[in-house]
Amino acid sequence: MTTAPRRLLSLDALRGCTVAAMLLVNDPGDWDHVYGPLEHAPWHGCTPTDLIFPFFLFVMGVSAGLGIVPRVDQGADKAALFRTALLRALRIVALGLAINLLAAWLLPGAHWRIPGVLQRIGLCFAATAACAIWLRPRTWWLAIAILLGGYSVLLLVGGTLEPWNNIVSRGDSAIFGSTVYSIDATSGRGHDPEGLLATLPSLATGLFGLCASIWLRRGQQGNLLIAGIVAVLLAALWSHWLPFNKNLWTPSFALWCAGWAMLALLAFHIAIDLCRWPALGRRFGVNAIAAYAGSELMQILLPAFDWQQPIYDRLFSGWITPLAGPYVASLAYAIAFVALWWLIVYAMDRRRVYINL
Repeated sequence: MTTAPRRLLSLDALRGCTVAAMLLVNDPGDWDHVYGPLEHAPWHGCTPTDLIFPFFLFVMGVSAGLGIVPRVDQGADKAALFRTALLRALRIVALGLAINLLAAWLLPGAHWRIPGVLQRIGLCFAATAACAIWLRPRTWWLAIAILLGGYSVLLLVGGTLEPWNNIVSRGDSAIFGSTVYSIDATSGRGHDPEGLLATLPSLATGLFGLCASIWLRRGQQGNLLIAGIVAVLLAALWSHWLPFNKNLWTPSFALWCAGWAMLALLAFHIAIDLCRWPALGRRFGVNAIAAYAGSELMQILLPAFDWQQPIYDRLFSGWITPLAGPYVASLAYAIAFVALWWLIVYAMDRRRVYINL
């Protein structure tokens, strides 16, 4: 097997563009005025925004494949590799919990939430790393089939996919109680889009990235193309029985996102690694955790100190809304937010400051 460099510019660029998109959709100036493609689907369905988190998990899987598998092939101590990966996963989970705790402490009306984006990333990274270390590539595909097939049965046995009453929400309510993202005032039942049960198909998303990394290392671009197209078509067919749903991370949604992620990875690889186009987004990619966690902290601190609304009113809404309307003003704030963080990661990159947990 030909081993590619552990760090590919295309992968950093794809990760960085994903993080930038995450910041864009998470930080509008006014949540009441957001363009449809920049919002999550209310329940069933899939918008461009719904693809962002799965793309990040997919890229995480590719990174694990490029960083861990070559070491395993070279005879590295598997137990030591797993301990390193597990410690990193624990640090990611701890950071997510700390951010949620800070939000509950500083933001009026907020409550402590145990699940979260970083928590799911940490869990999926630990499991993906374990598969990369201890299992063979053929077994990764078997694990994906078991995860998505078993989760399909779980959803169907649960009886309904409706909000609050589905088996995923019921399970998360039983596990986490009131420490979930939202709670239905009528039934008292909770739901969390990053809950525990839906982490199972999310792991499959990371394993798709792990499988794609093998083709990337071997230079088998055709396999990426075929697999991406087949995954998208199968997902579209599967959605007639189990619809796309990011909140539940339905198997059709996991396969749909993995297919598009494979095609995006292929496009970035050809454009940047092979054709030598500029690696746009790379600076976000090499400091992905710093950019995401830092932006989350800013999301907490600005409203906590009553700075966000005055900034938005004076610098954006006050003059943009009369000229172009509230949606443009809200989007302009989000773009400025991303630009600010690009300046931060640009400065970090220039000084070779990279924060990795």
